[in-house]
Amino acid sequence: MSSATTKGDIGGDSSAIRDIRLDDPWNWLSAGWQDVWRAPRISLSYGFAIAVASIVLTAGLFSLHMTSLVLVLAAGFMLIGPMLAVGLYETSRRLESGEPLSVRHVVFVSTRSPAQLAFLGVLLMLALLAWIRIATLLFALFFSGGHFPPLSEFVPTLLFTWHGLGLLIVGTAVGGIIAFFVYAASVISVPLLMVQDRDAISALLISLRTVVKNPGPMLLWAWLVALLTACGIATGFLGLIVVFPLLGHATWHAFRALVKT
Repeated sequence: MSSATTKGDIGGDSSAIRDIRLDDPWNWLSAGWQDVWRAPRISLSYGFAIAVASIVLTAGLFSLHMTSLVLVLAAGFMLIGPMLAVGLYETSRRLESGEPLSVRHVVFVSTRSPAQLAFLGVLLMLALLAWIRIATLLFALFFSGGHFPPLSEFVPTLLFTWHGLGLLIVGTAVGGIIAFFVYAASVISVPLLMVQDRDAISALLISLRTVVKNPGPMLLWAWLVALLTACGIATGFLGLIVVFPLLGHATWHAFRALVKT
């Protein structure tokens, strides 16, 4: 836990955002790693389920000859990742409080704001759909409305043609902006709604304020999340077996360090 002190309320809210140190994200990863091995059966099974679901989805895209969308969905994975990790947040919460822990507790998570958490999930899903739509429009713009080529042709086209490089640069910039705003809005809002009875919009605002108040550490945390997720995906999704639970547990510790509950 960060040794930083709490300063004031958040716009009159009872929850307060703490100032944290630049190196605190490394502490969150360390605490997350410990949680993985304090509950390895649950954590690694969770990661295995995410990896299998990713492989099945990718195989479905290959069978539909839509392999170029794999890159789009891989980027979009980070938009909905916070909702997918709810069971891991609950695992870390129970390990922290010493409460009993079983698969049932992780699958059927009891939250303080279930309706608002579901609403937040819908918002994140809409962000993913918006990203897919934007990516499709950018492809049509740079490729003159042509059909999506297979992945084996799409990647060389992105790297070695002018229109491909244009799509790569613009798509990366637009995707990065969307991903950062979604990250800022969701980095601690999901665990916050798990433990507090509040509305989704105020949770989103608190999450945004944590990023504004601690820009250096939160940018580092965003970079670590993106880097580790990319490594997990690059291994044919098998790396997600460890990476996803590691980031899920670490996110809980990030929330506990950032917000006084």
